[in-house]
Amino acid sequence: MALQLKIIDSVEKLGYRVTVGDVVAYSGISPYVVQKELLSLASDTLGNLQVTESGEIVYIFSQNLRTIFRNKNLIFRLNEIWKKIWITLFYLIRISFGIILIFSIAIIFAAITIILTSLYSNKEENDQYSSGYRGMNFFVLPNFSDLFWIFYPTGNYSSFSSSKSNEDKFLKKTTFLEAVFSFLFGDGNPNFNLEEIRWEMIGRVIYNNEGVIIAEQIAPYLDNINKYNEYNEDYILPVLKRLAGVPIVSPKGELVYSFPELQTFIKNLPEKHINNNFEEKLYEFTHISSNQKILVISLGVINFILVLTLGSLLKDQSVISASNSLIGFINSSYWFLFSYASFFLGLPLVRHFVIQSRNTRINKRNLERRERLRILSKSNEIIKSKLCYVTQFLSQVKSNNTKLVYTTEKRVVEQSDNIGF
Repeated sequence: MALQLKIIDSVEKLGYRVTVGDVVAYSGISPYVVQKELLSLASDTLGNLQVTESGEIVYIFSQNLRTIFRNKNLIFRLNEIWKKIWITLFYLIRISFGIILIFSIAIIFAAITIILTSLYSNKEENDQYSSGYRGMNFFVLPNFSDLFWIFYPTGNYSSFSSSKSNEDKFLKKTTFLEAVFSFLFGDGNPNFNLEEIRWEMIGRVIYNNEGVIIAEQIAPYLDNINKYNEYNEDYILPVLKRLAGVPIVSPKGELVYSFPELQTFIKNLPEKHINNNFEEKLYEFTHISSNQKILVISLGVINFILVLTLGSLLKDQSVISASNSLIGFINSSYWFLFSYASFFLGLPLVRHFVIQSRNTRINKRNLERRERLRILSKSNEIIKSKLCYVTQFLSQVKSNNTKLVYTTEKRVVEQSDNIGF
């Protein structure tokens, strides 16, 4: 399904009239896969085919292609429904960790208060009972009417403006409950679509060079280069396999690479916002603000201290036997509360070191990519010689004849003059 949607997106961006080469250059998907999917898509959505004098097949689709595909494909409709459901489910998962934190602090605080109250009440006959009772004054219950701030991005809710613009800006920020999830797990992989971008950029490089390139032009986009294959250019084999390329030997014995499927275009590809410098983004620990980070850490530490305090009190079996059912429930759930408190502080610490290690490797790979790009920009004698042969080779194979000789939009008898009947 994801592949079909990628093909549909490419067709839409290219104006609903495409060749296999157009889609491959735009998306970086294998020509064999593109051809199969375009034929399937044309069949499912009643598309049309055209044939140019040079023998190229052009696929024509309706401008309401996506609607037609949706109406005819149950899986596509179910997929759209699931996406909407998943957005809601994932939001509930995200805020659940913050809710558990608040619930943990509240229930542990209540349990400690009940236990201490019970301990002091059992000492009524002690001469120092009254002073001991006064010692409990430091347990002040929070103002629960103010707890609604956890659902808003900032604790200073008095600064919230009623104006429409400020309201939209306010709601776009991360709430406290979302900030807890971000602090624990981060904000996802910043390079989740790295492979997609890689092949899109490789396809664009080949397109910009009219289907014939040298290995050095592709090297900045590949990560499989090492000291063993750097000079024999074995690293370009995955590109040749995916995009149906073939090696060509120049009279000087140098290698250039031709991609026949990417030498036929019926239009200029639209501009894509892709940086020529193919680099990975660094991982961030979290995107939340400093104030939110301090608040989350503080509550995590408070929760951990309260759990340890509760654990020391629950060691006294007389406390458990003399307390109410709430304390019994908390006692049975103690290890869950302790595990969550430890997890809350331990996971971010582990994640910090993992991120540092990942970013070190990313910086190394980015540095290698920049170096390959620098070598290409310097264009030494070997590179210049290869590029010179590419120009000569293109002059022999270049063909821009897109005049139509056949189309499925008309009957065959109406096109007999074009196809030689």
